[in-house]
Amino acid sequence: MKRIWIALGLALLAPCGASAEVARQSLDDAWWTGPLLAPTAGTLPVGHFLFEPYFYDAIPTAAVDAAGHSHPVARANNFGSQSYFLYGLADRFTVGLIPRFGFKDADDGLGSASVNAGDLTLQAQYQLTRFEEGGFLPTISVNLGETLPTGAYDRLDRFADGFGAGAYTTTLSLYSQTYFWMPNGRILRTRLNLSYALSDTVDLMDRSVYGTMPGFRGHASPGGSAVADLAFEYSIDRNWVAAMDFWLEQDENTRVTGNYPGAPRMVSDLGRARIFYVAPALEYNFSGSFGVILGARIFAAGENQTATVTPVIAFNYVH
Repeated sequence: MKRIWIALGLALLAPCGASAEVARQSLDDAWWTGPLLAPTAGTLPVGHFLFEPYFYDAIPTAAVDAAGHSHPVARANNFGSQSYFLYGLADRFTVGLIPRFGFKDADDGLGSASVNAGDLTLQAQYQLTRFEEGGFLPTISVNLGETLPTGAYDRLDRFADGFGAGAYTTTLSLYSQTYFWMPNGRILRTRLNLSYALSDTVDLMDRSVYGTMPGFRGHASPGGSAVADLAFEYSIDRNWVAAMDFWLEQDENTRVTGNYPGAPRMVSDLGRARIFYVAPALEYNFSGSFGVILGARIFAAGENQTATVTPVIAFNYVH
């Protein structure tokens, strides 16, 4: 991986002589899987489908407080999967669903009792514009997602069995994608995705993912969440691609209100959170329709978050 990134850096910095004619890579010669975090702005042709399962392990490295100070955390492995099932329903219109599963293994014996389902997302995407070589417009799409509270989130036997948020969450996203030709003639595919999510109020009982304990009765009001993701993919050759995401997220305060038996009503603010991830990855594309990507999502900076390093592998198949 280190040699690949060194080669990429040298390629991007390689000068072109004034009289030299560099062969320009064609779009047909470039195969892509996609970066780790940024979904495509394109839509599928009518009747075609995409299947893309992700498998990961979110490993906590520190707890970062609201002042940005790091504190030690217990060792744990948060195994999970998230899969995209997308279908081209009409011209420029793709629909799909995203199921999730998870399992936590912890040294302190407080891991998950079994593999658990998380929340399920339904989405629809409409393509507004399409990139044309020689033009200036990128491919731009609007994506609307609705996440359903299918995962366990309260009345938990243990915290590690909670893999849902308990809320119906609506996410509106604007996706864009374009192509640049580098001085050496190779293609740099670029994505800029912007999203904003709003959730409804969640009724809570007993132990929950919001930190409440047995006996609690009340509700949580999750704050909105805004995300900007800038991603790059550099076509090393037809099969190999180097990728990088820069993910910036801000989550507004979540308020928990309610009471325990015999106790006065409590109000707890979980606080605003900010987080910045980088996600380097390497793709290998066996064909124009099947590829694999291996990389990691790495916590770079943030506040009021658990810092993690998350190795990821995903497979992309289009038919």
